[in-house]
This record gives sequence, structure tokens and C-alpha cells, in this order.
Amino acid sequence: MNRHIIIPAVADDGSLFPVEKMAAHVQGLLHLAVSVFVFDGDLLLIQKRAAVKYHCGGQWANTCCSHPHWDETVESCAERRLQEELGFSIPLTRHQTVEYEASVGEGLSEHERVTLFSAQVDRRQLDIRPNPEEVDAVRWVDPESLHREVQKSPDDFTPWFRIYLERFPAFKFSTND
Repeated sequence: MNRHIIIPAVADDGSLFPVEKMAAHVQGLLHLAVSVFVFDGDLLLIQKRAAVKYHCGGQWANTCCSHPHWDETVESCAERRLQEELGFSIPLTRHQTVEYEASVGEGLSEHERVTLFSAQVDRRQLDIRPNPEEVDAVRWVDPESLHREVQKSPDDFTPWFRIYLERFPAFKFSTND
């Protein structure tokens, strides 16, 4: 697992500059990210992050999330990470960009400008092959069940996923939000 990845951070003037990924998390620097949500109707594919992940291991998150490499587009990053984490490629729809800050434990924090992506699939035709270095488990969940689980056991879910669920309780994204 390469932790010395260079990602785009956001300067005060809005310009991007390269930063090592761990430095961004240690220093709480605003940086670019992507989050992917794959649906079958109202069901959302979620993943349990591998226990070996450097933060939030063993917690449930949205389908896929990551940071673009320096000079990589957010679209390319979303497509790449779906393949690397879950072993499949599908067409994605780009939605709005949101920002959040959250502590993720171990003295690390996420301060992200996240571009959201989604896709609709027929799960019976989706060949999911999780990478064990990235993902311990996957499952499909409906909004009502997911919200009940998060209410009952919030620490089972990543901080950013809980933030997304608060902002988008029905899992609906629009380019106008």
C-alpha cells in the first residue's frame, strides 16, 4: 500500500498545489477527493473498509471514495478507484462538489472538497470483486435500514459517510444542490 501519494491540495486563493497524502491528513489541509455511490434502484452498494486501512479501517462507507493523484482528473480518479477497490467499471454521473471536515482518528483529519459521482446498475449483472487490501465486505442497503443502523451504531460508519447521509438522507444528488 503506497502511502506516499501526491494529491491536490487547495490554497487560500483556490489554486491547487501538490501535497503528500498523509501530510494533508496530518495538517488538515483542504484537498480534493471523490465519492462514488452505486445504486440498484433505491439500494446503495456500501463497503466495509479493510481493517488494514490507515484510517477508519473496519468501518462502513459509501461505495468508493479516494483522492485524485496530482494531475489526475476527478473523473479518472473515480473510475480508477472503483476498479482498484471493487474490481468493476461502470459509467458514472458527476454531481455537485461539497466540502466537509472531520476527525478520522489517529490524529488525522479529512478536510475535503469532494466531487460526488453516482451510477444506477442491475446488481444481478454486476461482478463485484473486492480488493482485500481495500475492502473487507460489501452489501446493498436501503435508505431506511441504513439510517436505522447509523442511529444505532454510528461508530460502525465512517465520519464522511455519516455527513453525506445527513446532507442527502434520501441519497438523491442533483447538480443544483
